Amino acid sequence: MTITEQPSPASRPARPVALITGVGRSIGIGAGIARRLAASGWDVAFTYWTPYDRRMEWGAEPGAAASIAKELAEAGARTAAIEADLTDPDAPARIFDEAEQRLGGPVTALVLSHAESVDSGLLDTTVEAFDRHFAVNSRASWLLIREYGLRFRGEPGTATGRIVALTSDHTVGNLPYGASKGALDRITLAAAHELAHLGVTANVVNPGPVDTGWMTDDLREALVRGTPLGRLGTPRDTAHLVDFLCSPEGQWINGQLLKSNGGAAA
Repeated sequence: MTITEQPSPASRPARPVALITGVGRSIGIGAGIARRLAASGWDVAFTYWTPYDRRMEWGAEPGAAASIAKELAEAGARTAAIEADLTDPDAPARIFDEAEQRLGGPVTALVLSHAESVDSGLLDTTVEAFDRHFAVNSRASWLLIREYGLRFRGEPGTATGRIVALTSDHTVGNLPYGASKGALDRITLAAAHELAHLGVTANVVNPGPVDTGWMTDDLREALVRGTPLGRLGTPRDTAHLVDFLCSPEGQWINGQLLKSNGGAAA
């Protein structure tokens, strides 16, 4: 696990700390959320895992973590880029340790944007792939939320803590991804109740079809036809909703699964 840090001036006012997982590519949803929160006054720790991108069809993006960290620093944020294998059950505690050490304060907002996503269905999913999807999408998310809950210290009577998880409604032809995201939904929604006494809200966001380099031309055209607004979602669309949920104005939204998909047909 390695960290890249971009300090900002020591004289600046304290900013709350957000921890965002799954920020491995500059065009990804996680990176879009990181940029939005940095612009809104957050310091940002984020995780990435290059071996995952390397084995996917889009491939790894050389220097992405350093480039994203530089962008966030230019927006005024202190940053910590943490390379972490989320199949390791010890990774969540180490991630929080690193984030707190590097950014000098506790994590206020936890945004779960990571995913293991390999297309396969009921008949061709391997046991290894099934277990890896649940280890990353479900177990790691639970352990990250648990670690957050064990460490978070809010002001009594206030709702200052935030958990936001990104989900999907994929099912057919995407068995391990869809099933493990369904488990993620339940884990996050449970946190809205079990962590309420800490002043923490927890919500799930379904961003719908967002083209971050994985769509074919035919799929892209079909999805655009099925969206009333006549376009695909962008990382910025998702980031705006996450930014609102993490803001003081978003504190009354809790325990919800929100669709931010332009009205795309199911």
